[in-house]
Amino acid sequence: MEQSCPYKLDVTGRDVHAEGEAIRARGPVAQVELPGGVQGWSVTGYQAARQVLADPRFAKDPKKWPAYTSGAIPPNWPLIGWLLMDNMTTNDGADHQRLRKLVSHGFTPRQVERTRPLIVKIVNDLLDGLSSAGPDEVVDLKGRFATPLPARVICDMFGVPEALRASVLRGAQVNVTSSISGEEAEANVEQWHRELLELVEAKREKPDEDMASLLIAAKEEDGSTLTQEEVVGTLHLMLGAGSETLMNALSYAVLGMLSNPGQYEMVRNGTSSWDDVIEETLRAQAPVAQLPLRYATEDVAVGGAVIKAGDPVLMGFTAIGRDPAVHGETAGDYDITREDKTHLSFGHGVHFCLGAPLARLELKIALPALFERFPNMTLAVRPDQLEPQGTFIMNGHRELPVRLGQPATVLA
Repeated sequence: MEQSCPYKLDVTGRDVHAEGEAIRARGPVAQVELPGGVQGWSVTGYQAARQVLADPRFAKDPKKWPAYTSGAIPPNWPLIGWLLMDNMTTNDGADHQRLRKLVSHGFTPRQVERTRPLIVKIVNDLLDGLSSAGPDEVVDLKGRFATPLPARVICDMFGVPEALRASVLRGAQVNVTSSISGEEAEANVEQWHRELLELVEAKREKPDEDMASLLIAAKEEDGSTLTQEEVVGTLHLMLGAGSETLMNALSYAVLGMLSNPGQYEMVRNGTSSWDDVIEETLRAQAPVAQLPLRYATEDVAVGGAVIKAGDPVLMGFTAIGRDPAVHGETAGDYDITREDKTHLSFGHGVHFCLGAPLARLELKIALPALFERFPNMTLAVRPDQLEPQGTFIMNGHRELPVRLGQPATVLA
Protein backbone atom coordinates (compact mmCIF):
# COMPACT_ATOMS: atom_id res chain seq x y z
CA MET A 1 0.00 0.00 0.00
CA GLU A 2 1.21 3.48 -0.83
CA GLN A 3 2.61 5.41 2.11
CA SER A 4 0.30 8.30 1.18
CA CYS A 5 -2.81 6.10 1.19
CA PRO A 6 -4.78 5.67 4.42
CA TYR A 7 -4.15 2.35 6.14
CA LYS A 8 -7.41 0.40 6.04
CA LEU A 9 -8.15 -0.91 9.52
CA ASP A 10 -8.98 -4.62 9.73
CA VAL A 11 -12.48 -4.72 11.19
CA THR A 12 -11.96 -8.37 12.19
CA GLY A 13 -8.98 -7.47 14.41
CA ARG A 14 -6.97 -10.51 13.35
CA ASP A 15 -3.68 -9.09 14.68
CA VAL A 16 -3.92 -5.73 16.41
CA HIS A 17 -0.20 -5.73 17.28
CA ALA A 18 0.90 -6.24 13.67
CA GLU A 19 -1.60 -3.60 12.61
CA GLY A 20 -0.27 -1.14 15.18
CA GLU A 21 3.28 -1.70 13.97
CA ALA A 22 2.24 -1.26 10.35
CA ILE A 23 0.53 2.03 11.17
CA ARG A 24 3.49 3.31 13.22
CA ALA A 25 5.82 2.46 10.30
CA ARG A 26 4.08 5.35 8.54
CA GLY A 27 4.81 7.69 11.42
CA PRO A 28 3.68 8.26 15.03
CA VAL A 29 0.50 9.78 13.58
CA ALA A 30 -0.81 8.21 10.38
CA GLN A 31 -3.92 8.28 8.23
CA VAL A 32 -6.29 5.32 8.49
CA GLU A 33 -9.58 4.26 6.96
CA LEU A 34 -12.36 3.46 9.42
CA PRO A 35 -15.45 1.36 8.65
CA GLY A 36 -17.70 2.86 5.99
CA GLY A 37 -14.75 4.43 4.21
CA VAL A 38 -14.45 7.20 6.81
CA GLN A 39 -10.98 8.78 6.70
CA GLY A 40 -9.20 9.55 9.97
CA TRP A 41 -5.96 9.25 11.89
CA SER A 42 -4.40 6.83 14.36
CA VAL A 43 -1.88 7.94 16.97
CA THR A 44 0.64 5.20 17.78
CA GLY A 45 3.62 7.20 19.10
CA TYR A 46 3.93 7.82 22.83
CA GLN A 47 4.94 11.50 22.71
CA ALA A 48 2.38 12.26 20.00
CA ALA A 49 -0.27 10.56 22.13
CA ARG A 50 0.56 12.67 25.18
CA GLN A 51 0.24 15.78 23.01
CA VAL A 52 -3.11 14.80 21.54
CA LEU A 53 -4.57 13.61 24.83
CA ALA A 54 -3.68 16.91 26.52
CA ASP A 55 -4.64 19.25 23.66
CA PRO A 56 -8.15 20.79 23.97
CA ARG A 57 -8.19 21.32 20.20
CA PHE A 58 -8.98 17.61 19.95
CA ALA A 59 -12.59 17.48 21.10
CA LYS A 60 -14.47 14.47 22.44
CA ASP A 61 -17.93 15.88 21.76
CA PRO A 62 -19.25 14.38 18.48
CA LYS A 63 -21.34 17.53 17.98
CA LYS A 64 -18.00 19.14 17.07
CA TRP A 65 -17.45 16.67 14.22
CA PRO A 66 -18.80 18.31 11.05
CA ALA A 67 -19.18 14.99 9.22
CA TYR A 68 -21.55 13.81 11.95
CA THR A 69 -23.55 17.00 12.42
CA SER A 70 -23.98 17.43 8.65
CA GLY A 71 -25.44 13.95 8.27
CA ALA A 72 -22.48 12.57 6.29
CA ILE A 73 -22.12 9.92 9.02
CA PRO A 74 -25.28 7.80 8.77
CA PRO A 75 -27.21 6.59 11.84
CA ASN A 76 -26.27 3.01 10.96
CA TRP A 77 -22.50 3.66 10.88
CA PRO A 78 -20.80 0.65 12.55
CA LEU A 79 -19.22 2.89 15.22
CA ILE A 80 -22.36 4.95 15.83
CA GLY A 81 -22.56 3.83 19.46
CA TRP A 82 -19.47 5.91 20.24
CA LEU A 83 -21.27 9.06 19.07
CA LEU A 84 -24.63 8.67 20.81
CA MET A 85 -23.61 8.39 24.47
CA ASP A 86 -23.93 11.52 26.59
CA ASN A 87 -21.35 11.20 29.36
CA MET A 88 -18.07 12.68 30.49
CA THR A 89 -16.12 11.00 27.66
CA THR A 90 -18.24 12.74 25.01
CA ASN A 91 -18.12 16.20 26.54
CA ASP A 92 -15.42 18.87 26.75
CA GLY A 93 -14.50 21.78 28.94
CA ALA A 94 -16.99 22.86 31.61
CA ASP A 95 -19.52 20.15 30.68
CA HIS A 96 -16.89 17.46 31.06
CA GLN A 97 -15.73 18.88 34.39
CA ARG A 98 -19.29 19.02 35.70
CA LEU A 99 -20.02 15.41 34.76
CA ARG A 100 -16.68 14.13 35.98
CA LYS A 101 -17.07 15.88 39.32
CA LEU A 102 -20.47 14.31 39.93
CA VAL A 103 -19.34 10.82 38.89
CA SER A 104 -16.04 11.03 40.77
CA HIS A 105 -17.83 10.89 44.14
CA GLY A 106 -18.14 7.14 43.61
CA PHE A 107 -14.47 6.67 42.78
CA THR A 108 -12.66 8.41 45.60
CA PRO A 109 -9.87 6.37 47.25
CA ARG A 110 -12.18 5.70 50.18
CA GLN A 111 -15.05 4.54 47.96
CA VAL A 112 -12.76 2.31 45.89
CA GLU A 113 -11.30 0.72 49.02
CA ARG A 114 -14.82 0.01 50.23
CA THR A 115 -15.26 -2.32 47.26
CA ARG A 116 -12.44 -4.60 48.48
CA PRO A 117 -14.72 -7.01 50.41
CA LEU A 118 -17.04 -7.22 47.39
CA ILE A 119 -14.13 -8.02 45.05
CA VAL A 120 -12.69 -10.60 47.44
CA LYS A 121 -16.06 -12.33 47.75
CA ILE A 122 -16.62 -12.48 44.00
CA VAL A 123 -13.09 -13.73 43.37
CA ASN A 124 -13.52 -16.50 45.93
CA ASP A 125 -16.93 -17.45 44.53
CA LEU A 126 -15.48 -17.77 41.04
CA LEU A 127 -12.47 -19.75 42.26
CA ASP A 128 -14.76 -22.10 44.16
CA GLY A 129 -16.69 -22.64 40.94
CA LEU A 130 -13.48 -23.43 39.05
CA SER A 131 -12.51 -25.98 41.71
CA SER A 132 -15.14 -28.36 40.36
CA ALA A 133 -13.09 -28.83 37.19
CA GLY A 134 -10.67 -31.73 36.99
CA PRO A 135 -6.92 -30.96 36.94
CA ASP A 136 -6.62 -31.98 33.27
CA GLU A 137 -9.94 -30.55 32.11
CA VAL A 138 -9.65 -27.68 29.63
CA VAL A 139 -11.31 -24.58 31.10
CA ASP A 140 -11.94 -21.23 29.43
CA LEU A 141 -10.47 -18.97 32.10
CA LYS A 142 -11.61 -15.84 30.31
CA GLY A 143 -15.21 -17.02 30.23
CA ARG A 144 -15.25 -18.38 33.77
CA PHE A 145 -13.05 -15.91 35.63
CA ALA A 146 -11.69 -12.88 33.73
CA THR A 147 -15.06 -11.90 32.27
CA PRO A 148 -17.49 -12.49 35.17
CA LEU A 149 -15.24 -10.88 37.79
CA PRO A 150 -15.31 -7.26 36.53
CA ALA A 151 -18.86 -7.74 35.23
CA ARG A 152 -20.17 -8.75 38.63
CA VAL A 153 -18.19 -6.06 40.43
CA ILE A 154 -19.43 -3.21 38.24
CA CYS A 155 -23.01 -4.53 38.13
CA ASP A 156 -23.09 -4.89 41.91
CA MET A 157 -21.67 -1.39 42.33
CA PHE A 158 -24.34 0.12 40.08
CA GLY A 159 -27.20 -2.04 41.30
CA VAL A 160 -27.97 -3.75 37.99
CA PRO A 161 -30.60 -6.48 38.62
CA GLU A 162 -29.58 -10.05 37.83
CA ALA A 163 -32.26 -10.38 35.16
CA LEU A 164 -30.82 -7.42 33.23
CA ARG A 165 -27.10 -8.09 33.54
CA ALA A 166 -26.52 -10.42 30.60
CA SER A 167 -28.33 -8.11 28.21
CA VAL A 168 -26.70 -4.80 29.23
CA LEU A 169 -23.25 -6.39 29.30
CA ARG A 170 -23.87 -7.80 25.84
CA GLY A 171 -24.73 -4.27 24.73
CA ALA A 172 -21.28 -3.15 25.86
CA GLN A 173 -19.64 -6.11 24.14
CA VAL A 174 -21.36 -5.45 20.82
CA ASN A 175 -20.48 -1.76 21.02
CA VAL A 176 -16.73 -2.52 20.90
CA THR A 177 -17.08 -4.95 18.00
CA SER A 178 -15.89 -3.28 14.82
CA SER A 179 -16.92 -6.09 12.45
CA ILE A 180 -20.70 -5.74 12.90
CA SER A 181 -22.92 -4.17 10.27
CA GLY A 182 -24.29 -0.68 10.60
CA GLU A 183 -27.79 -2.06 11.09
CA GLU A 184 -26.58 -4.29 13.95
CA ALA A 185 -24.79 -1.36 15.56
CA GLU A 186 -27.86 0.85 15.33
CA ALA A 187 -30.17 -1.83 16.75
CA ASN A 188 -27.75 -2.57 19.58
CA VAL A 189 -27.52 1.08 20.61
CA GLU A 190 -31.32 1.40 20.64
CA GLN A 191 -31.85 -1.71 22.76
CA TRP A 192 -28.97 -0.98 25.13
CA HIS A 193 -30.18 2.58 25.63
CA ARG A 194 -33.76 1.47 26.24
CA GLU A 195 -32.73 -1.09 28.87
CA LEU A 196 -30.54 1.36 30.76
CA LEU A 197 -33.25 4.02 30.59
CA GLU A 198 -35.66 1.56 32.22
CA LEU A 199 -33.04 0.85 34.89
CA VAL A 200 -32.65 4.56 35.65
CA GLU A 201 -36.40 5.06 35.87
CA ALA A 202 -36.64 2.11 38.28
CA LYS A 203 -33.89 3.61 40.43
CA ARG A 204 -35.67 6.96 40.52
CA GLU A 205 -38.84 5.29 41.79
CA LYS A 206 -37.03 3.07 44.27
CA PRO A 207 -33.51 4.30 45.05
CA ASP A 208 -31.01 2.16 46.89
CA GLU A 209 -27.43 2.59 48.10
CA ASP A 210 -25.90 1.61 44.77
CA MET A 211 -23.92 3.89 42.43
CA ALA A 212 -26.76 4.33 39.96
CA SER A 213 -28.99 5.70 42.71
CA LEU A 214 -26.17 7.93 43.95
CA LEU A 215 -25.63 9.31 40.44
CA ILE A 216 -29.31 10.18 40.13
CA ALA A 217 -29.29 11.91 43.50
CA ALA A 218 -25.91 13.65 43.11
CA LYS A 219 -26.06 17.44 43.14
CA GLU A 220 -23.55 20.18 42.53
CA GLU A 221 -23.22 23.17 44.82
CA ASP A 222 -25.63 25.11 42.63
CA GLY A 223 -28.21 22.34 42.96
CA SER A 224 -27.81 21.01 39.41
CA THR A 225 -28.03 17.27 38.78
CA LEU A 226 -27.36 14.88 35.93
CA THR A 227 -30.05 14.79 33.28
CA GLN A 228 -31.77 11.50 32.48
CA GLU A 229 -29.67 11.11 29.32
CA GLU A 230 -26.47 11.90 31.20
CA VAL A 231 -27.21 9.22 33.80
CA VAL A 232 -27.95 6.70 31.06
CA GLY A 233 -24.81 7.73 29.17
CA THR A 234 -22.74 7.38 32.31
CA LEU A 235 -24.07 3.87 32.80
CA HIS A 236 -23.14 3.10 29.19
CA LEU A 237 -19.60 4.22 29.98
CA MET A 238 -19.18 2.56 33.38
CA LEU A 239 -20.70 -0.80 32.48
CA GLY A 240 -18.72 -0.97 29.25
CA ALA A 241 -15.35 0.32 30.41
CA GLY A 242 -15.71 -1.39 33.78
CA SER A 243 -16.08 -4.83 32.22
CA GLU A 244 -14.65 -5.01 28.70
CA THR A 245 -11.25 -3.47 29.41
CA LEU A 246 -10.53 -5.21 32.69
CA MET A 247 -11.37 -8.68 31.40
CA ASN A 248 -8.66 -8.24 28.75
CA ALA A 249 -6.11 -6.91 31.23
CA LEU A 250 -6.76 -9.81 33.58
CA SER A 251 -6.62 -12.38 30.77
CA TYR A 252 -3.35 -10.99 29.46
CA ALA A 253 -1.77 -10.89 32.93
CA VAL A 254 -2.59 -14.59 33.33
CA LEU A 255 -1.30 -15.31 29.84
CA GLY A 256 1.88 -13.40 30.61
CA MET A 257 2.59 -15.63 33.59
CA LEU A 258 1.67 -18.91 31.92
CA SER A 259 3.69 -18.20 28.78
CA ASN A 260 6.71 -16.92 30.74
CA PRO A 261 7.29 -19.46 33.53
CA GLY A 262 10.60 -17.86 34.49
CA GLN A 263 8.86 -14.58 35.22
CA TYR A 264 6.09 -16.38 37.10
CA GLU A 265 8.76 -17.97 39.29
CA MET A 266 10.14 -14.50 40.04
CA VAL A 267 6.72 -13.49 41.35
CA ARG A 268 6.43 -16.68 43.39
CA ASN A 269 9.81 -16.21 45.05
CA GLY A 270 9.31 -12.49 45.62
CA THR A 271 11.95 -11.26 43.18
CA SER A 272 9.20 -9.45 41.29
CA SER A 273 5.74 -8.36 42.41
CA TRP A 274 2.19 -8.57 41.14
CA ASP A 275 2.41 -4.81 40.66
CA ASP A 276 5.22 -5.50 38.16
CA VAL A 277 2.95 -7.97 36.37
CA ILE A 278 0.04 -5.53 36.26
CA GLU A 279 2.00 -2.55 34.96
CA GLU A 280 3.91 -4.57 32.35
CA THR A 281 0.65 -6.11 31.18
CA LEU A 282 -0.94 -2.67 30.84
CA ARG A 283 2.10 -1.51 28.87
CA ALA A 284 2.69 -4.47 26.56
CA GLN A 285 -0.94 -5.56 26.24
CA ALA A 286 -3.05 -2.42 26.57
CA PRO A 287 -6.68 -3.64 26.70
CA VAL A 288 -7.80 -1.09 24.11
CA ALA A 289 -6.16 -1.24 20.70
CA GLN A 290 -7.77 1.75 18.94
CA LEU A 291 -10.00 4.01 21.03
CA PRO A 292 -12.64 6.05 19.15
CA LEU A 293 -12.93 9.07 18.84
CA ARG A 294 -11.51 12.57 19.01
CA TYR A 295 -12.12 15.38 16.51
CA ALA A 296 -9.70 18.11 15.49
CA THR A 297 -11.40 21.49 15.86
CA GLU A 298 -8.64 23.23 13.91
CA ASP A 299 -5.53 22.21 11.98
CA VAL A 300 -3.01 20.74 14.44
CA ALA A 301 0.62 19.75 13.78
CA VAL A 302 1.55 16.60 15.69
CA GLY A 303 4.07 13.83 15.14
CA GLY A 304 5.29 15.29 11.86
CA ALA A 305 1.78 15.37 10.38
CA VAL A 306 -0.96 17.99 10.17
CA ILE A 307 -4.36 16.75 11.29
CA LYS A 308 -6.93 18.88 9.53
CA ALA A 309 -9.90 20.49 11.25
CA GLY A 310 -12.81 18.07 11.27
CA ASP A 311 -10.68 14.92 11.03
CA PRO A 312 -11.50 12.09 13.47
CA VAL A 313 -8.67 10.58 15.53
CA LEU A 314 -8.17 7.16 17.13
CA MET A 315 -5.77 6.55 20.01
CA GLY A 316 -3.74 3.39 19.28
CA PHE A 317 -3.04 2.50 22.91
CA THR A 318 -1.75 -1.00 22.23
CA ALA A 319 0.90 0.37 19.86
CA ILE A 320 1.60 3.38 22.10
CA GLY A 321 2.67 1.07 24.93
CA ARG A 322 5.14 -0.63 22.60
CA ASP A 323 6.74 2.50 21.17
CA PRO A 324 10.46 1.75 20.57
CA ALA A 325 11.22 5.45 21.07
CA VAL A 326 10.37 4.89 24.74
CA HIS A 327 11.08 1.20 25.35
CA GLY A 328 13.80 0.44 22.79
CA GLU A 329 14.22 -2.66 20.69
CA THR A 330 12.53 -4.85 23.30
CA ALA A 331 9.34 -2.76 23.33
CA GLY A 332 7.32 -5.70 21.99
CA ASP A 333 8.62 -8.14 24.62
CA TYR A 334 6.71 -8.96 27.80
CA ASP A 335 9.20 -8.45 30.65
CA ILE A 336 8.06 -7.78 34.21
CA THR A 337 11.67 -6.95 35.19
CA ARG A 338 11.67 -3.99 32.79
CA GLU A 339 12.63 -0.93 34.80
CA ASP A 340 10.57 1.52 32.74
CA LYS A 341 6.99 0.32 32.34
CA THR A 342 5.66 3.70 31.21
CA HIS A 343 2.29 3.46 29.48
CA LEU A 344 -0.83 5.48 28.69
CA SER A 345 -3.34 2.64 28.92
CA PHE A 346 -5.52 4.66 31.31
CA GLY A 347 -5.18 7.76 29.16
CA HIS A 348 -3.66 11.13 30.00
CA GLY A 349 -4.89 14.63 30.72
CA VAL A 350 -8.41 15.64 31.71
CA HIS A 351 -9.93 12.41 30.38
CA PHE A 352 -7.64 10.13 32.40
CA CYS A 353 -9.60 7.01 33.34
CA LEU A 354 -11.62 7.63 36.50
CA GLY A 355 -11.82 3.88 37.16
CA ALA A 356 -8.06 3.24 37.10
CA PRO A 357 -7.76 2.75 40.89
CA LEU A 358 -10.67 0.28 40.87
CA ALA A 359 -9.17 -1.64 37.94
CA ARG A 360 -5.79 -1.92 39.65
CA LEU A 361 -7.45 -3.05 42.90
CA GLU A 362 -9.36 -5.82 41.12
CA LEU A 363 -6.17 -7.01 39.43
CA LYS A 364 -4.20 -6.90 42.69
CA ILE A 365 -6.81 -9.05 44.40
CA ALA A 366 -7.64 -11.46 41.58
CA LEU A 367 -4.19 -12.41 40.29
CA PRO A 368 -2.54 -13.63 43.51
CA ALA A 369 -5.75 -15.35 44.60
CA LEU A 370 -6.01 -17.23 41.29
CA PHE A 371 -2.40 -18.42 41.28
CA GLU A 372 -2.45 -19.29 44.98
CA ARG A 373 -5.50 -21.50 44.38
CA PHE A 374 -4.12 -23.02 41.16
CA PRO A 375 -0.32 -22.75 41.27
CA ASN A 376 0.12 -25.52 38.69
CA MET A 377 -2.12 -23.99 36.04
CA THR A 378 -0.90 -24.31 32.42
CA LEU A 379 -2.03 -23.14 29.01
CA ALA A 380 -4.01 -25.72 27.06
CA VAL A 381 -2.87 -24.29 23.70
CA ARG A 382 0.15 -22.43 22.40
CA PRO A 383 -0.14 -18.62 22.72
CA ASP A 384 -0.14 -18.29 18.93
CA GLN A 385 -3.20 -20.56 18.75
CA LEU A 386 -5.39 -18.18 20.77
CA GLU A 387 -8.21 -16.73 18.68
CA PRO A 388 -8.38 -12.92 18.61
CA GLN A 389 -11.39 -11.10 20.03
CA GLY A 390 -12.56 -10.00 16.58
CA THR A 391 -12.36 -6.20 16.66
CA PHE A 392 -9.74 -3.53 15.99
CA ILE A 393 -11.01 -1.54 18.98
CA MET A 394 -10.08 -4.03 21.70
CA ASN A 395 -6.97 -6.13 22.35
CA GLY A 396 -8.05 -9.52 23.61
CA HIS A 397 -8.85 -13.15 22.87
CA ARG A 398 -12.18 -14.92 22.57
CA GLU A 399 -11.10 -17.57 25.08
CA LEU A 400 -8.17 -18.44 27.33
CA PRO A 401 -8.06 -22.27 27.50
CA VAL A 402 -6.11 -23.58 30.49
CA ARG A 403 -5.67 -26.70 32.56
CA LEU A 404 -5.94 -25.78 36.21
CA GLY A 405 -3.77 -28.63 37.50
CA GLN A 406 -3.87 -29.82 41.05
CA PRO A 407 -5.17 -27.05 43.32
CA ALA A 408 -3.17 -25.90 46.30
CA THR A 409 -3.75 -27.87 49.47
CA VAL A 410 -5.98 -25.94 51.85
CA LEU A 411 -5.01 -26.47 55.46
CA ALA A 412 -7.85 -26.83 57.95
